[in-house]
Amino acid sequence: MRSSGGTLAALLACVFAIGSAEYAVLGVLPDIAGDLRVSVGTTGLLVTGYALTVAFAGPVVTALTTRIPRKALLIGMIAVFAAGNVLAALAGSFGLVLIARVLAALVHSTFFAVGLVQAVSVVGAERRGWAIAVVSAGLNLATVLGAPLGTFIGHELGWRATFWAVAGASAVAAGLIVVAVPRSSAVGPQSVRAEIGALADREVLVVVAVTVLAQIALFTPYTYIATILTEVSGFATGAVAWLLMAFGIGGLVGNAIGGRLADRWPWGSVRGLLAGMAVVLGVFALVVQYAGAAAVGVLVLGAVSCALIPALQSRAFAAAAAAPTLTVAVNTSAFNLGNAGGAWIGGRVLDGGAAPHWLIGIGIFAAVAAWAVTAARRSAGVEGRTDVAVV
Repeated sequence: MRSSGGTLAALLACVFAIGSAEYAVLGVLPDIAGDLRVSVGTTGLLVTGYALTVAFAGPVVTALTTRIPRKALLIGMIAVFAAGNVLAALAGSFGLVLIARVLAALVHSTFFAVGLVQAVSVVGAERRGWAIAVVSAGLNLATVLGAPLGTFIGHELGWRATFWAVAGASAVAAGLIVVAVPRSSAVGPQSVRAEIGALADREVLVVVAVTVLAQIALFTPYTYIATILTEVSGFATGAVAWLLMAFGIGGLVGNAIGGRLADRWPWGSVRGLLAGMAVVLGVFALVVQYAGAAAVGVLVLGAVSCALIPALQSRAFAAAAAAPTLTVAVNTSAFNLGNAGGAWIGGRVLDGGAAPHWLIGIGIFAAVAAWAVTAARRSAGVEGRTDVAVV
């Protein structure tokens, strides 16, 4: 029986599979390097190539598939994703593994966009943030459960088993889409012209800019969080995995709260969470040398940063409600651009000889800059269009 709950659960399962593939590969890079006789640095291209493909190819794929019925597109994309992981599991060379990762990444952004639009269509605009939070929880579960499990499988059974596991999870998720997602939707296929035209809206540009800055604020320190926690906080290397799990648990809680806040105070929640991120990073910078306080800081940072995901995606959806799919895909790409940008900035800072805790300061600056963009939007007199509280 199809229901909004079944649809959201099926979409969450797909996002979990996709997120697990994105994160679990981090734990088996050394295994891939050893087996395929390449350097660990070279295997890092599996992460960079994936992220860049999501960021730049995602909106193009979304535009090209605008006319395809939504349910058929969701099934087709998760099938392509599964095929990419099967190819990676069978690959006999590093180059073929990289091609397989790029193939899987091609559908990442579009699936998220179409999935979120489908989720909102079955619950209504008044519960938009909540629906986005439910589907986005798949990413948090991937961090807490999928990535550690995928890494464990890879270490015990070989790195190829990790890709087989992801392919299997994707196949199960595809079956759930077939059973649970309705064929028709309140949000039908849009014209390419309407979707592209929505990107020129000032509100859309504001959301994308805030998303990039917010992710730079998080990923400048988070990409190198293991270095910060071991060299500054004094944790043993073995404790880092547990601390990252704490980040994911905080993210699950924050994601749920962020969805509710996004429905009640649309832009107000974004501003409040950005201010909260700046404060949390500021306190984290002050206490990071104390192990206990640093552990709590990681948990809280996970909560506030993940609360921003449904809040920002909800604003992207609202900014182009008549033709939202491409806008949400572009904003999904903006998340990945921010991730890559934060990692690049942090790397340059560390290579320049700065101490690891300086990365937290850069994160504070980026969070304040993102908040300033939202404040400028409010002072420009456009608050009333999409920042109406839902009571």
